[in-house]
Amino acid sequence: MEVITVANNKGGVGKTMQCYQLACHLAHKGNKVLVIDLDSQANLSSTFGVQIQRTLIPEWLIGDIEAEEVIVQVDNGEEFHENISLIPASRHLANLSKLMILSEAEIRKSAGRKERLLKIRLDKVAANFDYVVIDTPPMLGDELIMSLVASNRILIPTQAQDYSIDGLEELMDTFEIIKETENPKLKFNIIPSMVNTRRKIEKQRLSELSQSFDITPPIRNLVQMQESISTKRPVFMMGKKSKGQDDYKKLWKSLNL
Repeated sequence: MEVITVANNKGGVGKTMQCYQLACHLAHKGNKVLVIDLDSQANLSSTFGVQIQRTLIPEWLIGDIEAEEVIVQVDNGEEFHENISLIPASRHLANLSKLMILSEAEIRKSAGRKERLLKIRLDKVAANFDYVVIDTPPMLGDELIMSLVASNRILIPTQAQDYSIDGLEELMDTFEIIKETENPKLKFNIIPSMVNTRRKIEKQRLSELSQSFDITPPIRNLVQMQESISTKRPVFMMGKKSKGQDDYKKLWKSLNL
């Protein structure tokens, strides 16, 4: 089972879009995919057509309930959706840090450190899935740290703009700490996201980004991407002439997914 986290401590860079496209792509290829929405805004959950009043993710992480009690089946009418299971989020997830403080003694007994909770829970369901895809909130909080510890790979969508590129430094510092202390096999890929290839300044920033990192082919800022989310249809369903479909084909090939 491969665990892939999509993360950036800056919002509005296309994290949820990448999670949705990735999960649908993997499921369409016949893989069993578990999607975990760790963002209390629950945008990924609603994109999959799932809305709940109160998530039980904190209780699952702490160990009070089993995975079967938080996993729901995605059913949006397409055959590949049969391969997607979801652990949905809700605004209740914003209380995760407080609940962990209250359960500190119990967490130490079961996991040693709270950063290892998600990995421990996922190890129990590893036989049931080929991939786990995790969406994280735009901050360096408990959700992101736990995801990095549990993952094989982190995908980092980044806009070709100054503030987005500057924000990578803090995230990469965190990545290196986790790799040195908890997860030596963790890898990362930077995905230029929502790119306007007609703007000279963005081309320049992409060139600068490629000098510091090994970046993937870019995902352009196309109307089709927003249509994909609003209609709940992944880009591979949008026709052979779709520019968005071309972008994602190149991306998946570069990532060997």
